[in-house]
Amino acid sequence: MFQQMIKITTLALALLLVVNSTKAQELNCNVTVLTAQIQSSDKKIYTTLQNSIYEYMNNTRWTNDQYKNQERIECTIQINITERVSNDDFKATIQVQSRRPIYKTSYYSPLLNINDENFQFRYIEFQTIEFNENGSNPNLAAVLAYYAYLIIGIDDDTFSPLGGSLYLQKAQNITANMQNSPERGWRAFESTRNRYWLAENLNNPIFKPLREMMYNYHRKGLDVMSDKKDDAITVIAESIDALKPLHNDKPGSYLMQIILFTKADEIVNIFSSAFPEIKTRMLNTLNEIDPANGTKYQGIMNKN
Repeated sequence: MFQQMIKITTLALALLLVVNSTKAQELNCNVTVLTAQIQSSDKKIYTTLQNSIYEYMNNTRWTNDQYKNQERIECTIQINITERVSNDDFKATIQVQSRRPIYKTSYYSPLLNINDENFQFRYIEFQTIEFNENGSNPNLAAVLAYYAYLIIGIDDDTFSPLGGSLYLQKAQNITANMQNSPERGWRAFESTRNRYWLAENLNNPIFKPLREMMYNYHRKGLDVMSDKKDDAITVIAESIDALKPLHNDKPGSYLMQIILFTKADEIVNIFSSAFPEIKTRMLNTLNEIDPANGTKYQGIMNKN
């Protein structure tokens, strides 16, 4: 009997290990810290910083959802240190990118590509980066958590209508908690293109059409492209056309600029093989809602 109990316990532990091995954190984040602008022979602290950020992004449980290893969100963070203000104070830029796989293909569609130039933080070598969701945080932890929630929220929006609302709200909560921070990027009056306005736009009902576009474009468009190409292109075209009223209401909005900048090359590739009437319609729409990338969109007509 005793040996039988041991066997049962061993089997239960083995099953538990198998179950746990199928669960993973939300992000599969590649982290790079660049220091070309820093004139210092001792750069070991930056390697430590890179490792600390990697552990923070990939080992923090950002949600209560269960992710399988293959479901982790592919993303990259590149931090370019531009100045070492003091021993533990740094100025930098941070570029954040994310992508999601497209059903029945090996293709990954870009979801976020943003370069944040207002990034100053303190870091002591070997310091553990920790995040307090219910209060203020050191700027390093807060900025990284903010982008973690943006990555997850935008990704979820592409799989279900407004599916990322909870995590986009968490990003906005971070901006609220950081209003008294001495570092820039968190307050409305500092700029029209910063972390405050990106979170505000994503949570503002006025921008609901843009978040709905992300679902229709990806889930009803790209995800069926391998089976029904013409239907998928039609859906994607309609999802972009649906942004015109939003553009008329909020021309030049930060969120619209970020999303279209991220998707511009992909949009050109999608519509370059569309029917001529769709090409013409899309070129007109895109030039209207995103004139900054007008030259790039001309490629829709130039490609076959």
